[in-house]
Amino acid sequence: MCFKKYLIVLVCMGLFSCKKIIDLYPVSNLNTATYYSTSDEVQTGLLGCYSVMQKSMYYEWQLTEMRSDNTDMGVPTSNNSVNRDQSDLDEFIPATTNTTVYNYWLTTYSTIRNANIILQNLGVVYDPAAGTISLSAIQLNISDSLRKQYAGEAMVIRANSYFNLVRLFGGVFLVQTPIAAEAAKGVNRSTVDDIYKFIQADLSTAVGYLNKQKFSALPAASIGRANAWVAKGLLAKVYLTLNNKAGAITLLQDVISNSGYSLQATYANVFSITTEMNSEIMFAVRYKAGNLGLGSTFGNDFAPLGSGSAVINGSGLGWNYPTNDMDTTYGGYTSGGVAIPLDPRKATSMSSYGTSKLLYVKKYLTPVVTANDGESDWPVLRYADIILMMAEAQGYSAASITLINQIRTRAGVAVLPVTVNTVALFEKALSNERRLEFAFENQRFFDLVRFNTTMTTITAQQTIKDHLAKEFASHYASYSPVIPLATLQSYVTTDKLLLPIPQHEIDTNSQIVIPQNTGY
Repeated sequence: MCFKKYLIVLVCMGLFSCKKIIDLYPVSNLNTATYYSTSDEVQTGLLGCYSVMQKSMYYEWQLTEMRSDNTDMGVPTSNNSVNRDQSDLDEFIPATTNTTVYNYWLTTYSTIRNANIILQNLGVVYDPAAGTISLSAIQLNISDSLRKQYAGEAMVIRANSYFNLVRLFGGVFLVQTPIAAEAAKGVNRSTVDDIYKFIQADLSTAVGYLNKQKFSALPAASIGRANAWVAKGLLAKVYLTLNNKAGAITLLQDVISNSGYSLQATYANVFSITTEMNSEIMFAVRYKAGNLGLGSTFGNDFAPLGSGSAVINGSGLGWNYPTNDMDTTYGGYTSGGVAIPLDPRKATSMSSYGTSKLLYVKKYLTPVVTANDGESDWPVLRYADIILMMAEAQGYSAASITLINQIRTRAGVAVLPVTVNTVALFEKALSNERRLEFAFENQRFFDLVRFNTTMTTITAQQTIKDHLAKEFASHYASYSPVIPLATLQSYVTTDKLLLPIPQHEIDTNSQIVIPQNTGY
């Protein structure tokens, strides 16, 4: 079955329930306990699980990019409920009832539930005591190799979902098998350690189950599907997050040496809709234009409000505006008589509109016939990330600077000067490189939080406080009521780097008391 895009009947739809999202089965006329008995049936369900990742991605930028120094809430003067929820996230004051937070929670657990249904039908069993995953002896009309391939893909999808949840919420509900609604109410939050133990089990098992062919040898039907290299890359990021740099280095070196993935010749080519799933895109949430219900909304979401058809057909909502600091960091101006070179990546990532030079994210903007029906995929893991994670894991060294310079050379900017010769300067250069390279890809917030453990001179809290100061006069002072800068900065604490557990989960559970995150 061709995997270029998800032109399939999504048997994993019907995802939502008025009860806890970890309810067992979608409401449909399919019996999910018996349906997945052939290769075609499992593949259909699995492709539906890939496709439903779009639902989480619709909200993810609000919890990542907008809570970093990359973007701001687009219309700070607006008080409608959707914009107010964004404003609260932007200012680090989300309520426990924040709709965006809850919708992300729902959609991500929907992805987990669907992956769990597939994995249960494939006989995948998790042993929490040992932290290992195995395949039980069951009768399936599927070859052992295909069974492992499908299981590995579902485990990557599930692990990626839990990785995002644990970084955003801390300890969450660990559900590794489908369970009924009432039983779900008896599941309380697991510890952060247990969530990471489960993620590592998923990914390390997937490494052994999945396709290990080099990129150039992948058949067309496998392009875009999770493979062993994707599992290793994601596991390396998990290791880095846990400050297991040695484990990350081993995995990253394997991907660099043996995967066949590589940097594209130009930065623009990475994101071109004519070269989708190229040698640099290891894993992505995919979209398909053509009024199929699978198109991307981000071109219209991020285009300037009131721009008409000047930027994209159907105008824009004005969400996720790049910060002035982001614009400045890309260069292309003169300061104190010194010319600051323009980083060519800016032309792909962002632009400005009108006489007021209103900034907007351009990376996912391609021509559309119908509004909210774009073609651009959203990268989750790129080969450039592998290279820069290796530099981060190795720390300050000549080898790490060489890796950063690979990315800079491809971008068309000068290599790092020899004056980058201390740990502090190296960490600043690496942080800046990741910011520019992965701008608006939902990486920056996660990077900053990870830097709290992998770096000695950069912290998420201080970076975000500095961001609030830089943008206060041009942005945060426009909110009503205005929160004084010092007060606004005081909200950026270690506790508030985590989002609140959705209040709905706490209020509607009559069986157990679910603890809320500290500070909410």
